[in-house]
Formats: sequence, structure tokens, C-alpha cells
Amino acid sequence: MNQPAVAFVGLGSNLGDSVDILQSAFVALDGLDATRLVCTSALYRTPAWGVTAQPDFINAVAMLETGQAPQALLASMLRIEREAGRERRDDGSDRWGPRTLDLDLLLYDDATIDEPGLQVPHPHLHQRAFALVPLLEIAPEVVIPGFGPARDALAAMASDDVKALTYATPPHPRAAR
Repeated sequence: MNQPAVAFVGLGSNLGDSVDILQSAFVALDGLDATRLVCTSALYRTPAWGVTAQPDFINAVAMLETGQAPQALLASMLRIEREAGRERRDDGSDRWGPRTLDLDLLLYDDATIDEPGLQVPHPHLHQRAFALVPLLEIAPEVVIPGFGPARDALAAMASDDVKALTYATPPHPRAAR
């Protein structure tokens, strides 16, 4: 890979064996063309966001080095979701509902992208403790383009309900502290 980009992917699941699903998703991300999984956060249990009358989610963040363009990486992520049993409705009515696997492209280098189907940074990243807590675990100095340091965004919200799972170990090395 020449000059790989650093991308952060948010992972979430609240249907099926969510821990196993996320661990399989880490492996699938690491297997993408021109992509290497650098590290993963711990797994976190979090209450549902948006539509709250559903099971808690298991969430994590993965840091990738990738030679894929953002659009190609997103297409690869959507394929991994489908392979995990995720079915998206064309009308978007399942947007915040239960899912076997949800992969969100949170950040791609310091890029700002706003095109149909792809917004980077993720448009709600600065509002979601369930994404910020694991992101900051593996990249404590990360900056959200257009918003500033991710730690400042997290400091402005409650995050007590984002709980690390102590019995689950990601299959890949975590970032050095």
C-alpha cells in the first residue's frame, strides 16, 4: 500500500451473539483488500440511541490503515454488514432499529466528505458517547474535522452508560497507551 489512509470504523450490534459478530467483523475488516487492522477498542455495552425501545448494543471502534478510497471502503463495509445478516430497508425506516451489525465510517484521515451516501466525519460522531469512548481509547488525541478534539466532544456529554465488557477480548492487539 502506498501512503495508506488512517480510517476509524464504528461497530455495533444488538441482535444475535453480538460479541461474536463484532469479533468476526474485526477479522473481516482486517481481510479487506489494501487494508490492515491496526488496533481495536474494547467492547462496550451501551443503551440504544435514537430508537430506545430495543436491546442494548455492543459497540467498538477499529483503526485501519487502508489504500481504499473512502467510497470503496464504505462499499466493503456494507458488504461485511450484509454477510453478517444485516438487511437495510431502502426507505431508511430501520435507521436506528435493531441490527446484527452496523459499521460506520467515522473518520478517514482528516478528510471532510459530504456526498450522497457518505459523510465523513460521521455526522453524529460528536454527539455519540458510544462511539467517542472507544475511539478515544485507541486514539486519545484524535481530532474530528470541523469540530475539534474528540475528547472535548465527549467532555460535553454524559458517558456513564457506556460500560466496557470485562469478559470479551478483541482478537487483535489494542493500541499502546
